[in-house]
Amino acid sequence: MSRINSYFSRLKAEGKKALIPYVTAGDPNPSVTVPLLHAMVDAGADIIELGVPFSDPMADGPVIQLACERALSHNVRLLDVLGMVKAFRAENTTTPIVLMGYLNPIEVLGYERFAQLAKEAGVDGVLTVDLPPEESVEFAGVMKANALDVIYLLAPTTQEDRIESVCEYGSGYVYYVSVKGVTGSSALDVDEVKGKLDIVRRHTDMPVGVGFGIRDGKTAAAVATIADGVIVGSVLVNAIAENADNPEQISAKVTGIIADMRHAMDA
Repeated sequence: MSRINSYFSRLKAEGKKALIPYVTAGDPNPSVTVPLLHAMVDAGADIIELGVPFSDPMADGPVIQLACERALSHNVRLLDVLGMVKAFRAENTTTPIVLMGYLNPIEVLGYERFAQLAKEAGVDGVLTVDLPPEESVEFAGVMKANALDVIYLLAPTTQEDRIESVCEYGSGYVYYVSVKGVTGSSALDVDEVKGKLDIVRRHTDMPVGVGFGIRDGKTAAAVATIADGVIVGSVLVNAIAENADNPEQISAKVTGIIADMRHAMDA
């Protein structure tokens, strides 16, 4: 059983839902990331999605696009991100880490080399936004051969036959995008999301995490009533952006948001 599966199983036994924060590696500078990951765990994060900076993050809105720009201005590349995960693992061997990004940097490194290095660093899963499951047979095979879960996105517009396909290829958990559009876009409709999750669960026993549109404790708690995991990104990245010139403030701002969500979800 993978570290992600083990974590979801433990949370289910405890009657809890996973809180899954996203931050971009190297934002606003590389020295911030590893201490911030530890601080997020201390504040209540269960699984961490760590964004790999990319020059053309087409699925992301302005908040995360700018985070990528800040990280890339410090030349943060995929190998640097793997180094951050390895440094995190020196102190934390239990919290799952999922790399979230785009396929091109992985293709440049090569599937086999990337998977080996990611496994050695302590990565648990990979989510490549721009790789559809129908085209990922080789990729998924290499990742799974190296004990890496392959996580896919489902959208409100995803048809049921494609939901079945995504669930067939994926592992770890399913990432359901709760709203139409890019990250940081419109507010979510929890009842509408619940209806879609009911369809997803016809096709898989995997945990389902819901992301996009979760901004505070209230929305996190609402999503926790219908999903196995609550994924939050833009509100945290925005807090980092607002304190980019005062990085010593970042940890307190980000962990304050996470702690509020954790408290609301567990209430």
